Amino acid sequence: MNTSRIQRLNDALRTSLRADLGRIVMTSGVACEDAETIALILDAVRTYDRFDEGIDPYGEHDMGRFAVGGEDYYWKIDYYDQNLEFHSPDPADPVVTIRVLTIMRVDEY
Repeated sequence: MNTSRIQRLNDALRTSLRADLGRIVMTSGVACEDAETIALILDAVRTYDRFDEGIDPYGEHDMGRFAVGGEDYYWKIDYYDQNLEFHSPDPADPVVTIRVLTIMRVDEY
């Protein structure tokens, strides 16, 4: 598997939050926050850089944990096929992969 390519693709989605690079979703626990808190959460996802073996054991930069306003959150990237039905056959290939970045409260995981 091409871990460095997966890492670059994941970082591109996470740091830009661009819809052409993947889907961005948030759980109801995040979506119900006020606009200012959501902006802080999105900024924390974009600037996240605390990858270690505990949160990122495969080096793909596909998950992170952070706090905003005293609440703990996760973000997680999953890899799906083009129909969003099954796992991607090759997460390193953006032609066959749709990345889905989910932002959630820790208690929603």
